[in-house]
Amino acid sequence: QVQLEESGGGLVQPGGSLRLSCAASEFTFGMGWYRQAPGKQREWIATIDSSGYANYGDFVKGRFAISRDNAKNTVYLQMNSLRAEDTAVYYCKATRKNPMGVFWGKGTLVTVSS
Repeated sequence: QVQLEESGGGLVQPGGSLRLSCAASEFTFGMGWYRQAPGKQREWIATIDSSGYANYGDFVKGRFAISRDNAKNTVYLQMNSLRAEDTAVYYCKATRKNPMGVFWGKGTLVTVSS
């Protein structure tokens, strides 16, 4: 079982920035971020593999950036130009190859409000 611990959420004003972190208990091939706003389905934000290759959801449009530090088994999500509609619980996901498994963190709340 891979343990994931997110951090960095909180209250931020519109237009502000936050950096989320997710530390994994062991190295995993793929890591990513999802979010779930109240009353909505969980939404994919971005994923990054062990080589640093990243993919993003269409809504990101350059505002968010995913990165990882393999030495620390940690993935980051830098979020800029935050909007009220970015308010959600942000979840970290890790994909392990051997043995195969998908793991989720408990989430960290991001609230964008003035």
